[in-house]
Amino acid sequence: MMITQILLITIGAILLLFFSGVKIVRPTHRGLIERLGKYTRFAHPGFNWVIPIIDRIFIVNITEQMVDAQPQEIITNDNLNASVDAQIYFRVLEEEENVKSSLYNVNDYKLQIVNLARTTLRNIIGTLTLRSANSERGKINAELHTTLKNETASWGIVIVRTELKQIDPPSDVQETMNKVVKAENEKIAAIDYATAAETVADGVKRAKIKEAEGYKRSKVLHAEGEAEAIKLVNVAADEFFTGNAQLLRKLEAVENSLMSNAKIVIPSGTELINIISEMAGMLPVPQRKNLNG
Repeated sequence: MMITQILLITIGAILLLFFSGVKIVRPTHRGLIERLGKYTRFAHPGFNWVIPIIDRIFIVNITEQMVDAQPQEIITNDNLNASVDAQIYFRVLEEEENVKSSLYNVNDYKLQIVNLARTTLRNIIGTLTLRSANSERGKINAELHTTLKNETASWGIVIVRTELKQIDPPSDVQETMNKVVKAENEKIAAIDYATAAETVADGVKRAKIKEAEGYKRSKVLHAEGEAEAIKLVNVAADEFFTGNAQLLRKLEAVENSLMSNAKIVIPSGTELINIISEMAGMLPVPQRKNLNG
């Protein structure tokens, strides 16, 4: 009975020892196993077993991470205080040497990155004016990224990107800057309004000119039409009035003679006989030829 109890206790202790040494590493992490304070092996994702108490495992996250540099007051080159904040994105490289470097070459890489970013921002923005710092954010980001990349090259990490989060001037300076921007916008709006009004006036002027030109053209065409009509009348008069005027004079003479009961001999075949016949509603009687003659 005593032996059975001892055996059960032994088996339980072994099982407890075994399960207490089971370590599961996720795919997003890697592990470093130390035995009595000395690095022994690399723990890959999945099942890993360590000797309890003797072995220790240190888990390292290899996914992309972000740290905030925290807002800080920086004096710019034009002696203005600016509140500056930035975010840094990085990740530990998954190879064994890089994971070892992230633990053995730097005490706390997250804290170190934050402090290094804050110092670098002070050095960069301290050489710029507040206006240039706001207008050259891309340049500041690039310089910050390059500095952090070079300084952390031995830490087994890679700086993915840096983002300058804010560059805020003091409230009184911000208010003054807002007034300046507002004044500039109002100036631009006034110039645009004046340009638009000038364009409208120019359009009205051109329309009036076009209207006057159209009226002038219509008058010219009307005058040319009247001149052409007069010309046609003159041509008609030149062609037809001369002969008709002579005939009219003869007709007036006949009329005056008839009114005084005078006898007039009109040669046959003249146009005057046809006109008198038409006026009287008669046709002229053709002469009979002389049978003897």
